[in-house]
Amino acid sequence: MGFKRVLIANRGEIALRILRALREMDIEVAIIHGREDRTSLPVRLSDVAVPIYRDNPLESYLDIEAVIDAAKSVSADAIHPGYGFLAENASFVSRLEEEGITFIGPSSDVITLLGDKIEARAAMEAAGLPIAAGSSEPISEAGVASELADEIGYPVIIKAAAGGGGIGMQIVNQAEEFESALNLCQSRARSAFGDERVFVEKYIEGAQHVEFQVLGDGDSAIHFGERFCSIQRRHQKLVEEGPWLDDAKRQEIGDMVCRGAEAVAYKGLATFEFLRDVQGEFYFLEVNPRVQVEHTVTEMITGHNLVQSGIRIAEGEKLSLTQDEITWNGHAIQCRINAEDPSQFIPSPGKLWECHFPSGYGIRVDTHAHVGYEMPGCFDSLLAKLLTWGPSREDAIARMRSALDETILVGVKNLIPLHRRIMDEKDFLARDVTIQYIDTHQELLG
Repeated sequence: MGFKRVLIANRGEIALRILRALREMDIEVAIIHGREDRTSLPVRLSDVAVPIYRDNPLESYLDIEAVIDAAKSVSADAIHPGYGFLAENASFVSRLEEEGITFIGPSSDVITLLGDKIEARAAMEAAGLPIAAGSSEPISEAGVASELADEIGYPVIIKAAAGGGGIGMQIVNQAEEFESALNLCQSRARSAFGDERVFVEKYIEGAQHVEFQVLGDGDSAIHFGERFCSIQRRHQKLVEEGPWLDDAKRQEIGDMVCRGAEAVAYKGLATFEFLRDVQGEFYFLEVNPRVQVEHTVTEMITGHNLVQSGIRIAEGEKLSLTQDEITWNGHAIQCRINAEDPSQFIPSPGKLWECHFPSGYGIRVDTHAHVGYEMPGCFDSLLAKLLTWGPSREDAIARMRSALDETILVGVKNLIPLHRRIMDEKDFLARDVTIQYIDTHQELLG
């Protein structure tokens, strides 16, 4: 039985993206909102809007019981978390399970498993995915970490077991650095996640970041191919594109990620992330158990509405596609238009006095921005996602140059100048890109 009303527990462009998907499925849209978002497009376009006002703006979207009360007050059948906020909070999902409200995403048990990087590594290794050499349990002593590093070889990286977004990660090149690096990583992990457990694994030098889009129904899984996401700042992606691999490698890794999803009975959308070394070998990084910011790239090259697919799985449907029915057409590129200073990546909140985005053949813009929009400084700085498609990568890049030149945003600093320079940079054009791209191309920052 399909949903009648779904509550969106998010804001900004992803809330608007989910709203549109629900509308097309003839599902009523409810949404929560903080004081800062009371006049935002997603709130204005929803059927029902429930205010949750808190002194700390983030708490409007993080108060589990308030969100559940909002869902019950509007008789919502389900909650869509989008990404960020409560999207990967197992306690939230567990409470929804107790209340009989469907969470559009995986179960609390699966989120708990995948949220623990040590347990996720073990589960994926058991499913046959390639794992970088490292510790199979938490490391708390510098001496133990140093002994492990001697075995697997320097450099190594210390990561938070409960972490994400690169928070607290420390690269260690020699034994003398371990104690301070370990203490720093543990401290940041404790502060950010309330969990100081860390682990050590081989650091992949010269790595590229490649991720696979997966959809599972709890029994079977299919993949929609890969996205290339190596252009990053502070471990946060700036430019994503796809496809990137040849057909044979796509099938090889695609088969692996489907086995991984099936091994944990995954239900919904997931992104399996990998690092690829200079020899072309892949190493499992993590699973993001939610819709991804850059799902749009995959939608552009496969023609499938991923957000709606995830909702249908939550409604109880089984996979309606076979792997053979997934095909890839052309090339797509996404530039994240953040409201940030393009030279230092410092947030730039403010009012948009003028706002124009491009349109036309092969162009897509996902944004909640408009003339008069007040970009708050208390949330993520993502203002818009600008995508272009072309029959080839060169065509998509040429169209992106034109689209960036046409975009007008007056009132906030933004990353358009940086993206425009990237589109002309010789290493980018030659596909010679690693996760150190921004660090090694400082001239792009202006």
